[in-house]
Amino acid sequence: MSKIGTAIVAVLLVSALSGAADARRHLGLGPLAGFTRLFAGGLFVRGRVHHRHARVHRIEHVAAPSQDAVAPTNERAGEEKLAVGSLFTAPDSRRQIAADAALAFWHRGQSATVGWWSHGHGGYGWVGPLFWPFAANDIYGYTIFADGTGFWDYGYPDVYAGLFGPYGYDELAAYMTPNSGARTGRKIPPLQQFCGAAEHEIAALAISRIQQAIQPSDEQRAVLDRLADASNSAAQSIQASCPTQAASTAPARLALMQQRVAALLKAVTSLEPPLQEFYDLLHDDQKARLNALARNQPKLAAATAEIAAPARGCDASGSAALQWPAGEIESRLHPTEAQREPLDRLQRANADAVDLLSYECRPTDANTPSDRLAAVDRRLDALQQAINLVILPLEDLYASLGDEQKAQFERIGQDRAR
Repeated sequence: MSKIGTAIVAVLLVSALSGAADARRHLGLGPLAGFTRLFAGGLFVRGRVHHRHARVHRIEHVAAPSQDAVAPTNERAGEEKLAVGSLFTAPDSRRQIAADAALAFWHRGQSATVGWWSHGHGGYGWVGPLFWPFAANDIYGYTIFADGTGFWDYGYPDVYAGLFGPYGYDELAAYMTPNSGARTGRKIPPLQQFCGAAEHEIAALAISRIQQAIQPSDEQRAVLDRLADASNSAAQSIQASCPTQAASTAPARLALMQQRVAALLKAVTSLEPPLQEFYDLLHDDQKARLNALARNQPKLAAATAEIAAPARGCDASGSAALQWPAGEIESRLHPTEAQREPLDRLQRANADAVDLLSYECRPTDANTPSDRLAAVDRRLDALQQAINLVILPLEDLYASLGDEQKAQFERIGQDRAR
């Protein structure tokens, strides 16, 4: 498929999403109704796309499609190839799907409003108990295509949403048992579709794009094989970080967030050496062709109405919704003098987390895939440090609170979501 063809596919997908949203408004359907075909029985694992437990094959066995999708052998296979390929290069579509899933429990029969914990471009860092849906897409998308509107949206807003979670016990239980439909009568898709079910396919598509762009020699192919093996291991690490139980308290949420970021950081760290080794083997014209994948991405972004705006993750602390809720904490918890010391430490740690994540922002000089993956590493490391800053004083505060005070602390974010 040509680049123009790819753009058309992406436009059609976005149009379909928009059309589904219009239909929901007129027919009173839930926010996930428009995605039934994409999510039916598993977004990426039905039909001919079934690599969930498969390895990323060595390069001689990896299909090298011209763009996002191989020509389907039947209609069902075509739909599911479109889902994997288009979501790989269409961050706006990923954000729309994640947003509908994040808000699926609320707004009975109504079009979903924007939750206070949303990202600047409309996505969500938290979907029920899961932090960072479609993480592999965002990492590979930025590394290969320099498309950072997914990856660089993550930052302080998500730490804040971990502290003051928007979901209560009933909502979280619905995400952990999606077939129940909860009290909204709306089926919530399994979390694996957002945090691991397609990581192998995404890794294989990334390797295929690289292979297609540079047409490797035998020597380069051997190193690319090693990168494929590392990608497979990274996919397993990311998939294993999917939560298996809900976290209904702030310390438990930040612990899950900590585990998820650690898994992403481990995956990225494992990819850096083979990617750098491979890049160093390329001739100048091959490097130019590989780097051109990033230069061509804005054309696709324009076709899908992607807004070329900076990520909000580095300056979100100025948002009114993300200000430290000192007044609410005081009126709800009525802290004792003994509790004020850990509460003050938590507030200072939160401010330090803002400063740390404001400093490690998207670089302007990351011009190669290796440079961009290194930037991903630094950002994830900063996010991990920010969580570590907050989690210890948070645990100390929680240890000092009574049961009613803990309940009131948890109500701060939940009440904003109503």
